[in-house]
Amino acid sequence: MDIPTQNATSSPPPPAPHPVEPLAAPGKRKERGTSRLGDRVFVGLSRGSGILLLVVMAAIAAFLAYRTAVVLPKNEGNFFTTFAWDANTTPPVFGIAVLVFGTVVSSIIAMAIAVPVSVGIALFITHYSPRKLGGLIAYVIDLLAAVPSIVYGLWGALFLVPNLTGLYTWLDTYLGWTGIFEYQGGAARSLMTVGILLAIMILPIVTSVSREVFRQAPQMHQEAALALGATRWEVIRMSVLPFGRSGVISASMLGLGRALGETIAVATVLSPTFAISASLLDPGGGTFAQNIASKFSEASDQGRDALIASGLVLFAITLLVNGAARAIIARRKEYSGANA
Repeated sequence: MDIPTQNATSSPPPPAPHPVEPLAAPGKRKERGTSRLGDRVFVGLSRGSGILLLVVMAAIAAFLAYRTAVVLPKNEGNFFTTFAWDANTTPPVFGIAVLVFGTVVSSIIAMAIAVPVSVGIALFITHYSPRKLGGLIAYVIDLLAAVPSIVYGLWGALFLVPNLTGLYTWLDTYLGWTGIFEYQGGAARSLMTVGILLAIMILPIVTSVSREVFRQAPQMHQEAALALGATRWEVIRMSVLPFGRSGVISASMLGLGRALGETIAVATVLSPTFAISASLLDPGGGTFAQNIASKFSEASDQGRDALIASGLVLFAITLLVNGAARAIIARRKEYSGANA
């Protein structure tokens, strides 16, 4: 009996399909390594740190709000519109109108001066200067960030204030008709001086952060723009600046935070007159931090509560500024640099 043989030219049968395991539900899917002790400890520490930060912020806000609620009913003046600060008297009369004006105006002056200069320095270091020169400038800028506030204050009082008289006279000669730059003479202890000093103090922070952001700009985009015939400024304008926009905003907010809360340097160069003037060159004005620092040592318990109430307003302004910055960054996706 003949046994049938397999045709040598026929192909072997295809292998059986491998069974596909069903995907786990997203809620039940376990990430790799989550069962390790070290990962669980790290996740717990990270979550605990975030919760602790929120608890500390809430505790600060609650303390400030409580002390404010204690002293405000005793105030004989309007807390938001009174142009006086006599918190140690009975009954007390105090208001934050001058402090709000001085804090906002001096911070705006500082940002208007520091941010363009800082961005220009950062662009020069990253895209124009030779590597050795750029490294030297970056090193000096980083050193300026470590200078204590009292040193800036002493420099401002002993050097900046006497030497700004000529600039103020020039501004009064050509721009005094606006009323904003009208100068009546005397020591240059004004909000303009405070703004210039704060600009010098926040310049290292804004420059350092902006420099690091500009260095992260995609090199391929810059090379592609150069290959298409773009100039160096066009490359910066079309590729580097859009990519670093969110970083510049973040750096500006860091600088603004220091400008809003600066104490010793402002108290050293600003005249203690509790008044508001239309001219930025007239002596007088005040800021929240400067007022707290100069009046805290001589304040009574009631006066300290009044100072704490002004600190609550500064706390709220800082939160609003940072929240607005986050909203600006999140408003457009291209701010994050993903589309740069």
